[in-house]
Amino acid sequence: MTADRHAVATPAAASTTVAAAVTVAGRVPLSACVIAFNEADRIGDCLASLSFCDEIVVVDSGSTDGTREVAQRAGARVLVRPFDGFRSQKQFAVDQCAHDWVLSLDADERVDARLRASIEAEREGGFARAAGYRFARMSEYYGRFLRHGTAYPDRVLRLFDRRRAGWRGDREIHEAVSVDGPVALLAGDLLHHPYRSFLQLLDKKQRYARMMAEHDFARGKRATLGKLVLAPAWRFFRGFVLKAGFLDGWPGLVESFVSANYVRQKTIMLWLLQNGQPLVDPPRTGQGDGSSL
Repeated sequence: MTADRHAVATPAAASTTVAAAVTVAGRVPLSACVIAFNEADRIGDCLASLSFCDEIVVVDSGSTDGTREVAQRAGARVLVRPFDGFRSQKQFAVDQCAHDWVLSLDADERVDARLRASIEAEREGGFARAAGYRFARMSEYYGRFLRHGTAYPDRVLRLFDRRRAGWRGDREIHEAVSVDGPVALLAGDLLHHPYRSFLQLLDKKQRYARMMAEHDFARGKRATLGKLVLAPAWRFFRGFVLKAGFLDGWPGLVESFVSANYVRQKTIMLWLLQNGQPLVDPPRTGQGDGSSL
């Protein structure tokens, strides 16, 4: 596969043809890859949880906080590539790996001990059961790891044979791996720390809502009054009641409200787009600060 035209400062990767034939102590070799941007405070724990992998590749999109240096000290091979979408960045990282079996993480995720044991057991068996593996992701919200509602088990497919799977398609937000072949479920959790502060979480949700609205609009989807009223209410009811989010107490209640608000924002933004209204500030010209009284 040819190098991505957006990649810069990229060290030469090992030949995947040669690396695929190499095993360590009889095991199938395993690469880990992580995408990052200004994650110096979190990426160290992520990479430490991947120490059982045969290599770690970090694709950084221009961090200014020392992320690359932290990753290099942890033994990762670091590449720099301008960010043009979550799916594209993750697939680029997969393509740079030396081995065909890949474990793909974000910098705010960690492999827990039980999941590591499950992965190593599959590797010892040559990953013979499947072309890809799912496992639960457990996220920390509002002071605790949530174990109910729409937050858990939130199963994700992150371990796969790149010859039969990858970050495919054209959706750059809420991206997912697709697999040509059987998929198996592993025990253990991928621990997720999705935000640093509540306001940062709200900003992140709003950004994701805009990206999804733009994606839906480009594909002909349209907002309706029914969707605006019913979709957020259903999201709250499904997470808090049907999926027992109430068992997580106040954090479960807050997360159900935040999740419902994400759906509401996405629908409003879709309606604005279909009516020719801007979602972000348009470029300004001229003197002054542009404010009005």
